[in-house]
Amino acid sequence: MAGGRDASAALRERLSPYAGGMVIKVLLVDDEPLVRAGLRAVLEAQPDIEVVGEAADGAAVVPLVRSLRPDVVAMDVRMPLMDGIEATSAVLRTVDAPPKILVVTTFENDEYVYGALRAGADGFLLKRARPAEIVHAVRLVVEGDSLLFPAAVRELAAAHGQERGSTEARETLARAGLTDREEDVLRLMARGLSNAEIAARLVVGTETVKSHVSAVLAKLGARDRTQAVIAAYESGFVSPA
Repeated sequence: MAGGRDASAALRERLSPYAGGMVIKVLLVDDEPLVRAGLRAVLEAQPDIEVVGEAADGAAVVPLVRSLRPDVVAMDVRMPLMDGIEATSAVLRTVDAPPKILVVTTFENDEYVYGALRAGADGFLLKRARPAEIVHAVRLVVEGDSLLFPAAVRELAAAHGQERGSTEARETLARAGLTDREEDVLRLMARGLSNAEIAARLVVGTETVKSHVSAVLAKLGARDRTQAVIAAYESGFVSPA
């Protein structure tokens, strides 16, 4: 997995300006035209979000990401030719400074969703989500300072993480050499706390927490906090219970 700090910095640098701040560019990938139309309508109602393209299958994602340079890809998890897991892996494997990836799913406890998160997706979005939740999800993954749907991620880890957890995951965490404070931060990240909430809990500044989070991601080789949290669960460092 690519280092989280470098990828996030590159993403922030390419956000387009608008009158009130920055515009988040989104690529929609779903084999159902009605789903794409609904997401487009919700997202384009926001002044800071622009839908720059659509695709009906994961096989089209890599070329579109390279040409459109979206900041976020809303990716269906089940598609006929290439599913969201394979498409996520392809983007992260072949695209420099890849976008954030939100898996769009019907059921949050679907093993496909956990597979996509393990492959490098940054979070997931329920197709039945309310408009405000959809917008919040897109903004949150770009900001990258909190875990999207932490309770659901814990449930996914409980259902699928232990059976997929491996000696490799345990060895990766052991080799990481996290300091005691970095371990504290990882535990709180796994509980879904934001940087500000972690700072309040540890009685330190938010910038200090950001530095610790960046160190954790770098040492674990994690793309973002979602990947770090999954590694924590699969290694047994944190219990889903």
